[in-house]
Amino acid sequence: MKKRFYVYMLSNTSKMIYTGMTGDLERRIYEHKNKLVEGFTKKYNLHYLVYYDWTHDVGYAIQREKQIKGWSRKKKIELIESLNPKWEDLAKDWFS
Repeated sequence: MKKRFYVYMLSNTSKMIYTGMTGDLERRIYEHKNKLVEGFTKKYNLHYLVYYDWTHDVGYAIQREKQIKGWSRKKKIELIESLNPKWEDLAKDWFS
C-alpha cells in the first residue's frame, strides 16, 4: 500500500485556522488534541480538525500546504466551508 500524505486545517471555538501537513493524520491529530505539540496550536487551543485532504505525492502535499498557508483568511474559510459548512470536528469520534 502506498503511503498517504495529508494536508489538514485545525480550528478552535474562535475559528482561528492552522494549516499543517503530515504522513500520519491520526497520530498528528491525537498529538494536537492532547496538547503534545508545543507552539501555535497548543497556545491557541487549535484541536478541531475542520478540513483535510490526502495524496500519495509528498512533494504535492508540501506544495499544497504552502499554497494554502499563503491564501487569505477568506479563501481558507471558503475551502473549509465547501466541505464542512458547520466547521464540525471531523475527528471528534476518533479517540473515544
